[in-house]
Amino acid sequence: MATRNYAIPTLRMTMDGSGATPEQIRELQRDLRALGYLRRGIDGVFGSGTGFAVRALQSDLLMSNGAGPDGTAPVKIKDYNRGRVLAVTGIVDFGLASCIADMLDDPNFPHLPKAADPASENRKIVSTLKTAAPSRAPIPFVLGILMQESGLKHFNEPRTNDEDTYIVVGLDTNAADKAVITSRGYGVGQYTLFHHPPRAEEVSGIMLDASRNVSKTVATLRDKFDHFVAGPTAGTQADDRLAEIGTGPLRICKYAATDSRYLSDCQGCLKEAGAIDIQSGVTTLHPRTAETYAPTQYYPNASYTGVPNRARVGCDWPYAVRRYNGSGMNSYHYQAKVLLNVIRFQ
Repeated sequence: MATRNYAIPTLRMTMDGSGATPEQIRELQRDLRALGYLRRGIDGVFGSGTGFAVRALQSDLLMSNGAGPDGTAPVKIKDYNRGRVLAVTGIVDFGLASCIADMLDDPNFPHLPKAADPASENRKIVSTLKTAAPSRAPIPFVLGILMQESGLKHFNEPRTNDEDTYIVVGLDTNAADKAVITSRGYGVGQYTLFHHPPRAEEVSGIMLDASRNVSKTVATLRDKFDHFVAGPTAGTQADDRLAEIGTGPLRICKYAATDSRYLSDCQGCLKEAGAIDIQSGVTTLHPRTAETYAPTQYYPNASYTGVPNRARVGCDWPYAVRRYNGSGMNSYHYQAKVLLNVIRFQ
């Protein structure tokens, strides 16, 4: 079994860092990052992010059977417990440290990948996308989504005193118990998995290969465009599109396919559409509702300045962008932010 320098019978690591050295905390953070529990940061400081990661791991050791709506994980996290973790405390003791060591030692438990030069890897993604010809979806909208999902980063670029170069990961906690991670988004496109840990083919297919990660974003956006904007039933329609455009056929681009601007001059179209200011509690989501933009758990600010007027763009991609994020209030925030990303991207 791999020896962890924080696996000491008398050591109890807590949020205030009591009794632990910065290097012990760094090793804990490396392990939590590799196992998919820490969102970011290997800096030797036991802060709130590390504390959450510890609680999430303890919760999984008590309850997680590896099953999710998208399939089954290669291992069951709770099988590593063996009576060593009895409650979600946020404290790292010898029992939890021993569980972590067993998880790291198991070849069936995939570790999240990291990059030797994350900045270079991230630049390659942006460069490739900016020069790509449009295929299934307009690249400017894809870039706008990736900016919102990950800041156009596949691997974390560490800050001062931080050594974290692991793949970018987003952690959703939509359960009543906020120690439970309900899903994880991986990489530049934040491709979501509901089971944990990922299977080996998921590591190779959506984590190690950023181009495949991006291709999944393109495929998802096109699927939303084709099936969730102007469909025949309520569940396949976008309420804002229905209110502003009607039930007419999908509009893929206002330019002909033979025009050089086809599916590419999205920034120009958004600028020509004009801009609106969205005010929290005042601006309605669309003309057929009295519901106004309001803060949410993920979007505490509900006011935006200079958002392109989606109703005058001349295509249906702004509505597909919203459906990319599902429906409801969060999707309208998401749409506004992506449209701003497209207009600002150089």
